[in-house]
Amino acid sequence: MEYRHLGASGFKVPVLSFGTGTFGGKGEFFQAWGSTDVDEARRLIDICLDAGVTMFDTADIYSRGASESVLGEALKGKRDKAIISTKATFRFDDGPNNVGSSRFHLIQAVDAALKRLQTDYIDLFQLHGFDARTPVAEVLSTLDDLVRAGKIRYTGVSNFSGWHLMKSLDTADRYGYPRYVANQTYYSLVGRDYEWELMPLGVDQGVGAVVWSPLGWGRLTGKIKRGQPLPDTSRLHKTADMGPPVPEEYLYRVLDAIDEIAVETGKTVPQIALNWLLQRPTVSTVLIGARNEEQLRQNLGAVGWNLTPEQVARLDAASAVRQAYPYWHQEGFAERNPKAV
Repeated sequence: MEYRHLGASGFKVPVLSFGTGTFGGKGEFFQAWGSTDVDEARRLIDICLDAGVTMFDTADIYSRGASESVLGEALKGKRDKAIISTKATFRFDDGPNNVGSSRFHLIQAVDAALKRLQTDYIDLFQLHGFDARTPVAEVLSTLDDLVRAGKIRYTGVSNFSGWHLMKSLDTADRYGYPRYVANQTYYSLVGRDYEWELMPLGVDQGVGAVVWSPLGWGRLTGKIKRGQPLPDTSRLHKTADMGPPVPEEYLYRVLDAIDEIAVETGKTVPQIALNWLLQRPTVSTVLIGARNEEQLRQNLGAVGWNLTPEQVARLDAASAVRQAYPYWHQEGFAERNPKAV
């Protein structure tokens, strides 16, 4: 397993990490993802550790804390071998202060996560979204206190706009607070918006991408075929409207290109989609999920080989879309404004 630095930090993470959104299975949304219990989680974690996949990502809202609880129980006796990544910001319950990134909520959320995870520290703690109602200095000073207390070691964000992230980094530099080194972001062959602003920012500021939903919200699993109905087992039946939209013909264009390369390489659709991501700038690690051992082992096959530059270029062309303004305008002035990719 290859390890990469997490952004500009000295901390290394595996290029593949395991996302535990399938753990717990509480609520209709997360039941559609999976309902892995502790025994099955132990089995999947053992497979991951044997393969060098040592980072496990969760969040407090995943199955209302059950994902963290299952992960913590399954990691008993193995904590020293694992990197734990979790997130908070979204509303956890009906309490007036149990949402956002206020000092009150972040301290409460971290302490609760530590209990559910049965650990003394969190390796990577990320804000699950931007809180426009809490001053950035309050957020960062709280995270600084939590780092100094030994409760968290590295900090990151998720689902931030470029200006959200840059304002936070500037404030951190101004007051000497820890800088965010990770950006947990949606990125895939059918979702390349990350490249427009967040990737160049990551290159410039040393923020590593922790990629979530690398298979395009379940669209790049190899189960979707042109002219065929959606498989009965696809979670898209329940979650398609909750995730990022992907035009049908665009999806099929990308899948056609992947299928051609699958024939050339002998690799599966998910393996090709994941390998493409691992060759993109700023990507520190890609979160893979799995409901069962078969899915996990297939995803692990995305490493140990590389697409050729020519194959990458074909996938780039098939998945290219016209960017939003001002990015399409900036493309015409590459001599003074080079892209990150």
